[in-house]
Amino acid sequence: MEKYKVSIIIVSFNTLELTKQCLKSVYEQTKDISFEVIVIDNGSLDGSVEMIKQQFPYVILIQNNDNLGFGKANNIGLTKAKGEYIFYLNSDTILLNNAVKIFYDYWKNNSGICALGCILQDNNGGIIHSGANFPTYKDLCKYYSRRLFINYAKSLAKFVGIAKKLKTIKQKKGRKPDFIRAGEIDYVTGADLFLKNDENAYFDEGFFLYYEETDLQLRLKKATGKKCILLDEPKIVHLTYKDNPEIVIESKSQIFNQVSAIKYAKKHLKKNPLFLKIVFRLNMMNPYIAKQKKSIVKDLLKF
Repeated sequence: MEKYKVSIIIVSFNTLELTKQCLKSVYEQTKDISFEVIVIDNGSLDGSVEMIKQQFPYVILIQNNDNLGFGKANNIGLTKAKGEYIFYLNSDTILLNNAVKIFYDYWKNNSGICALGCILQDNNGGIIHSGANFPTYKDLCKYYSRRLFINYAKSLAKFVGIAKKLKTIKQKKGRKPDFIRAGEIDYVTGADLFLKNDENAYFDEGFFLYYEETDLQLRLKKATGKKCILLDEPKIVHLTYKDNPEIVIESKSQIFNQVSAIKYAKKHLKKNPLFLKIVFRLNMMNPYIAKQKKSIVKDLLKF
């Protein structure tokens, strides 16, 4: 069995052009290190599978008949991985330099590490969300209460015909990223997560989407007593739904996000997530979000 230094694992779900950009950047930028690329397709219907087979024949392609979620799909890829290290990479990312080799070299030259990530960029070179502190129950309650207010404001704005104006105001104001400096961090985002290939690299499949990387790295730290580190030398673009229309719209993402937050609170914060459940139910009553519910109700029921 051939061994590699790094196994790059990418989950694909109806992101044909994004996946193509991502794979192209991986093969163009990754040099002087042995690696394999494993793509797990979660039942895409946009021709992603055919594109990978035709344009990237060296990719190890695993086809799921359904959308199994981010964590479970990555776990399937992990069972096939032959690399000493794992690099979980989003399909909506673009490598701008030899990031894989940089991560590998840093790990080999330093000790006490359980996970690595980098300071991510948007499509215009601006710094975006790259990691965060582990959330407290108070943090979750504040965040989702604010989201509840924003969603109802959007719904009202759409009703009275000023939604475009509100969107313009929000875009001008911008959003301050959570972390803008390299160094130790509680957890790095799952868009570019580099870690050792062992039993601690598996995601909890109870998280369909969101908080799976937070949960994984919290467990990693408890199991190893080691650190998660953000580096500034690797250069990676992480696109968002605002940068590309292929990515799932915000309201649909929020549904998964809130369900996962409730699971995270129950699992790690030892709190009764009643308040979060109430906020979630109020959100589901919002016309701005409710219309998205039908298209993902099967996935919600499964998880």
